[in-house]
Amino acid sequence: MFKVDNAVILAAGVGSRFIPITFETPKGLVPVRGVPMIERQIRQLRAAGIQDIIIVTGYMREKFNYLKEKYGKIKIIYNREYAVKNNLSSLFRVRRFLKNTYILSSDNWIRENMFHPSEERSWYSAVYKEGPTDEWCLSLADDGRITDVTIGGADSWVMYGPVFLSEDFSVPFREKLYQYYHTHGTENYMWEHIFIAEKAHFDLYVNKQKSDNVYEFESLEELRAFDPEYGYRTSNKCLAVISNVFGAEESAIKNVAAIKAGMTNNSFSFEVNGEAYIFRHPGKGSNLLIDRRREKAVYETIKPLGVSDDVVYFDEKSGVKISRYYKGARNTSAQNLRDLKDSLALLRRVHLSGLKTAKPFLIDREIKRYMNMMIGKDNLKYLFSTRMYLKMIRVLVILKKMKVPKTLCHVDCNPDNFIRLEDGTLKLIDWEYAGMADPIMDIAMYAIYAYYSKKEADDFLKLYLGRNPRLGETLRLYAYMALGGFLWMLWTEYKEFFGVAFGDYGRKMRQYAEVYYDYTLSLAGKNKKSKKPKGR
Repeated sequence: MFKVDNAVILAAGVGSRFIPITFETPKGLVPVRGVPMIERQIRQLRAAGIQDIIIVTGYMREKFNYLKEKYGKIKIIYNREYAVKNNLSSLFRVRRFLKNTYILSSDNWIRENMFHPSEERSWYSAVYKEGPTDEWCLSLADDGRITDVTIGGADSWVMYGPVFLSEDFSVPFREKLYQYYHTHGTENYMWEHIFIAEKAHFDLYVNKQKSDNVYEFESLEELRAFDPEYGYRTSNKCLAVISNVFGAEESAIKNVAAIKAGMTNNSFSFEVNGEAYIFRHPGKGSNLLIDRRREKAVYETIKPLGVSDDVVYFDEKSGVKISRYYKGARNTSAQNLRDLKDSLALLRRVHLSGLKTAKPFLIDREIKRYMNMMIGKDNLKYLFSTRMYLKMIRVLVILKKMKVPKTLCHVDCNPDNFIRLEDGTLKLIDWEYAGMADPIMDIAMYAIYAYYSKKEADDFLKLYLGRNPRLGETLRLYAYMALGGFLWMLWTEYKEFFGVAFGDYGRKMRQYAEVYYDYTLSLAGKNKKSKKPKGR
């Protein structure tokens, strides 16, 4: 028998299955039948005599702090990589605590307490699934030992719920955790992937549970079916907005599904009265970066062009936007020639439309504003940014000496913002940063978003112009690529203060700022020489 030493509860994830509930509440703190799921687990562990509990947090980590005061002897450890890595990184953070340990997921709901002061062997909870399933299916030896795991299958016992690892399992597994964590390409690994790869070295047994004892809710619909409170009037602000806009009960809001989180906003799709829509929920700190009144005005200005998403509701105070959902649509590819040509044709149409907005997009002012917002946040980063800012001033001086046209520009020209509809039509969404600017800025922004090389950026400008670019046009391209890289680097660092992580995106933007600063100065020297009158 192994006397249980402690329990680890993994609670770092965003909880996309419970969107939009988890826009306001971390998944583990979502109440089910009146009690947050993680609190139900803590109470069950304590009832079994397990006092030492470690919680690994990430998303909205500050909301878990009350648990230490309420329950005592709770350790909370932050996984700063929660947004860019899977739960392998969370277990890696607490590997030193792995002994005779329960491992739980904060978004499980367990009906009957399945924890004990001691356990006979290492096990993984499982339920039987009839018919096809995409769960992790188990092959078992006669004694219940797990001999194989396949993702997807039919009529099988599947991994479902908590785990117990005995010390003779945990100690060697710590070394594997360290090894795999430091192996390139394991960013999306769950810790179970290690067990699957190394199962010949570890004995893990099945702990068969009744189908109604352990719940892993896959969607808001499943949560509603289990807890009727979610089918009527909840306290969720997003559902309340939808209900008010469409004059429908919350129970009429169907098929809520997360859309891949954007860098500025989070979004989800839903249906009301048989029609599909997208709800845009501004991410943390976004409304401090974006003028929503300007964005709303831009949408009204470009409406006659028919190039943007179809907005049915816009709240300029909160930044919430509801637009029609285009079923079967896809994001364009920066490597697909047809997509590139059509994207540029759409941009030219906007640039040549003659439409104007009240406010320009002045990249120098935006950079200065971001720099001011960074003050006091991180002194080392601010010092480094200040040094780079001095370089960017030289780039801005070069641009100010040039005569450049000003047209309506999108500014945030990410290839993902160009949407190909089923009928082939192209739409350009997310006009948050739009304003009057140099049209070549749009080309530069697309190039750095697409991670283009210098040659690819040069070719892209040529494709936009329909001819070989002049020296001054290429100079403007490089200048905006440098300034854009610096702007989005600052933007990324600012968002990180709100606990939002974007992997190596900020580093890549910094590289564009540094590399294209050099290209800009080099080309500016050539441009200056080309303008000198020739001697007789």
